[in-house]
Amino acid sequence: MQKNTKSKIPEIIKKFEQELLNDWLKEQLGARTLRPDLLKEAELRRQSGEFLALIKVASTKADMTDLANPEWKPVLEFLAGLSRDRVARGFTPSEAAIFVFSFKQPLFACLKTELGADLKEFSEEIWSATMLLDQLGLYITEIFQKTREDVIRRQQDEMMELSTPVVKLWEGILALPLIGTLDSARTQVVMESLLHKIVETGSNYAIIDITGVPLVDTLVAQHLLKTVSAARLMGADCIISGIRPQIAQTIVHLGVSLTDVVTKANMADAFALALERTGYRLAQTKG
Repeated sequence: MQKNTKSKIPEIIKKFEQELLNDWLKEQLGARTLRPDLLKEAELRRQSGEFLALIKVASTKADMTDLANPEWKPVLEFLAGLSRDRVARGFTPSEAAIFVFSFKQPLFACLKTELGADLKEFSEEIWSATMLLDQLGLYITEIFQKTREDVIRRQQDEMMELSTPVVKLWEGILALPLIGTLDSARTQVVMESLLHKIVETGSNYAIIDITGVPLVDTLVAQHLLKTVSAARLMGADCIISGIRPQIAQTIVHLGVSLTDVVTKANMADAFALALERTGYRLAQTKG
């Protein structure tokens, strides 16, 4: 690896390391984005010291603005871990990025102390420091955003699974109450949950209740038919319940054929039919 022989920043960081750390901590502790409820001062000091030590090593061995150089990998790995930690703790992107950007002021002050007499050299080093810290600040923001998107996506998947519960109503009878919009992604989850439960319980009938589905259009109807077809392949017949008058009119208007599917107005009627087909009969006892 070729050493960075042009910039004076590595030498200045080494010379003023403790002063830089103390002034940087003051900047962070005085920032309006400070979150003492989420991160204690002792831990912030430890993280700042570790980052400064990594910067000192990397800047000595590699160009200040070339983050693709392998020597910067430990710095980037540290920031990636710190960013993910900030997401888990509940920080905002700006609260996470200030960790890097707040280092500018202390570093610029040290550069001025050492190089202020030579305006040209001072300007060049300020530019190098700005390039470096802006890149690192953007990096920590990008990792933060990606991590948060991954968390949101995982939570959405978990909520989708929770919103499509398959319930065993009776021996051989399952119920799948649907609430909300039925799109392609959710249809896949619905089918997987239903088919898994059919195999697990050996059920012959499944009631798909769409009372909580606000809109039934051609696409939703197709999703329902796909689910019914998949269940049939597994040996279970489906009954669709929750067919309200407006939904029935919509289905007829769209020209969607449900002739091969048994439909009922409500789950109670669907359950009674499923019981009858399994050989049971509901009987009202005298009080």
